[in-house]
Amino acid sequence: MTEQAAAPVAAPDTEDDGEQVEPHAVRLVDSPDLPSPGIRVDKRKPIVPTWLRSKPGFVSTVQRAAGNAFYATVFHGIRTPWYALQLGVLAPRGVARMVGDTRRWVWDAEGAPLRAYEVAHERTAEYLKLSRQRDDRVRLRVLVTTVAAVFGTVFALALYVMAPFWLAVLASAAVLVAGFWGSPKDHPVIGPAVLKTEVQKLTGSIVMRGLDNIGNAKISAAIKKGGDMNGMRFTSEITRDGPGYRADLDLPWGVTPEDIMESRKALASGLRRKVGCVWPAADPTEHDGRLILWVGDKPMNETKKPAWPLLKSGTVDLFRPVVFGNDQRMSDVSVTLMFASVVVGSIPRMGKTFLMRLFLLIAALDPRAEVYAFDFKGTGDFGALEPVCHRYRAGDEDEDILYVLNSLRELREELRRRAKVIKSLPRSRCPESKVTPELANDKALGLHPIVAGFDECQVPFEHEKYGAEIEDIATDLGKRGPALGIVTLFGTQRPDAKSLPTGISANAVLRFCLKVMGQPANDMVLGTSMYKAGYRATMFSRTDRGICWMAGEGDDPRIVASAFVDAVGAEQVVTRARKMREAYGNVTGHAIGQQPAASGAGFDLLADVLRVVPADEDKVWNEKVAARLADLRPEVYGGWKAATVATNLRTHGIAALDVWGTTEAGKGTTRRGIARADLTTAITQRDKDQSRS
Repeated sequence: MTEQAAAPVAAPDTEDDGEQVEPHAVRLVDSPDLPSPGIRVDKRKPIVPTWLRSKPGFVSTVQRAAGNAFYATVFHGIRTPWYALQLGVLAPRGVARMVGDTRRWVWDAEGAPLRAYEVAHERTAEYLKLSRQRDDRVRLRVLVTTVAAVFGTVFALALYVMAPFWLAVLASAAVLVAGFWGSPKDHPVIGPAVLKTEVQKLTGSIVMRGLDNIGNAKISAAIKKGGDMNGMRFTSEITRDGPGYRADLDLPWGVTPEDIMESRKALASGLRRKVGCVWPAADPTEHDGRLILWVGDKPMNETKKPAWPLLKSGTVDLFRPVVFGNDQRMSDVSVTLMFASVVVGSIPRMGKTFLMRLFLLIAALDPRAEVYAFDFKGTGDFGALEPVCHRYRAGDEDEDILYVLNSLRELREELRRRAKVIKSLPRSRCPESKVTPELANDKALGLHPIVAGFDECQVPFEHEKYGAEIEDIATDLGKRGPALGIVTLFGTQRPDAKSLPTGISANAVLRFCLKVMGQPANDMVLGTSMYKAGYRATMFSRTDRGICWMAGEGDDPRIVASAFVDAVGAEQVVTRARKMREAYGNVTGHAIGQQPAASGAGFDLLADVLRVVPADEDKVWNEKVAARLADLRPEVYGGWKAATVATNLRTHGIAALDVWGTTEAGKGTTRRGIARADLTTAITQRDKDQSRS
């Protein structure tokens, strides 16, 4: 009888036909009519090996074999004269050894112990049989040896007369052969040029050993009980996958790949591999208990990466995925920059600026794109991009920050213009109210992609005078820009709420986190609870330059090593990009010597606030000040809110306070505002300081 699962019923129930079920009865839930053991899903093994189906795997295998062959050829080629000298010295010993071996073979010396044994045990019949066998062997072998000696001598004399050159060649070969014959067995003259590594082949037992040592109670219990009883099993054979091994297995019930990722170092110890070789990951095409364990032959930072495909040729369409790096298997990894804002974070010297520059190079290779590159470290890391930049600046002085502010004001005006253009287009042409490739190709609309990169963005955000406005505009661009074709890239080596404002980090679609030192920085870049979920950039070592967690492109974060493009390579890419832009007609701004309009350079915030707060108004709400400023200078203060006013006035020593006022509905309430007396005091003090200087 088929056993069925049953659920207890705590209270009487009534079936559809009116029959009442007694208390404590059971309800059968497993139907015997369902197929057993379940629905079978066939998974076919690949006909072509994995290393032949992927370009990185094929290239890795061929490069390894060809590299070893070339190295061995050069290694032995250089040592050939020394080999010849050693073999020549060892040739007499080889001749003597060859003569001795031949003598023993001719006289059947290998059978002598057996014949002596039969004599010692007085076995006459067996001895006579062995003696007859020995006589037959000796007669044949003597004949063969004599014929070989006679014909060899005749052949040598013939060559001496007819082809002395070939006699010399054969004699030299004979000397070399004799040298090989005479070389010590434990120390051959020609040894291996390529020593085999000690990397152990990955097997099922080794994987289980590694998993058993990570300290997960459910996994350890499943392994002790045989695995299958708790849902733990390999789903396919362990195979070669690029420069490493791949193992697919189901984890015990309730265990996820994230649990394994948290114990990566312990797993590497159990596998006897360097931690840079071990990369557990989830399988997005399967259930949440499926683990893909990839174990490399070498750590990721020691594996030679393929060259960036766009380094010497090719163009970019920012609306399509573009290769920018490689995963652990050295397979290409792509990113789509359009419709996204980007955050890149790490501690210093881990490759953050190189990654930022790589994204700007990608933008430069789209001839339609307008590139803004701002380097607040001031070392000129983006200098190679100058010939294609609409706006470019390197430095952290006040004039540099003001240049960036004026550029951002331009972008804000461009953002508003684009919104109006999109709104005016018919639904048939712009169905989703955002920039499309077709709209970007129409030069008349001016909806081409714009990519703005800010390296060390904490510098402008923390600027005493312009920081608040820069943060306000940058936040607006990060929120509304992607749909309107404006991409913003923010890079910082200090990912905290002050250096990377929440309004920017919370709206970032693409996130790249190289090595950081703690959980707060990790989650600030990758997103809330990413550290707890096992996506930890703290696990990278100081040698893992350019390796990061990438989140936002696909369902789950993944490990990526960005392509390495040095300054010389960047200049070559920019030279090619400049030619494409000249042909397209898109060389503007800084690239042709134009500066941003100083639209807000002459305005005085304190004077403007004093202008909109009349003398008979002792105190006023900040929200009213923001509205009045927007009416006064919409190109400067448009979009300002009460918090923006408070933040900007705070830099001038004017603190917000509680102000009683009346709403439009006539209701009295208290809100944050300023006192006009504080405003006049700040202006007086500023004027005194300026007169002294």
